Amino acid sequence: MSEKKESDTTLVFGKKNYLIMITGLLLIAIGYIIMSGGGSDDPNVYNPEIFSYNRIRLAPLLIIAGFVIQIFAIFTPNKSK
Repeated sequence: MSEKKESDTTLVFGKKNYLIMITGLLLIAIGYIIMSGGGSDDPNVYNPEIFSYNRIRLAPLLIIAGFVIQIFAIFTPNKSK
């Protein structure tokens, strides 16, 4: 009865996959941060900053790129096996 039980706790993804996922999550977070804010304190005052290049084009591109990177990270094979 001195048999050792082998712990079968292998991770699904490797270190490379997790680093790619963190990069994708950071891009998504940066995109949402750029998209938020810039509103007016007074709802009766028009603020043209809401239609800036950063909010209309840059932030959605960052978010989409982040999701594409997440998909890439999931499908990248783990070479440690």
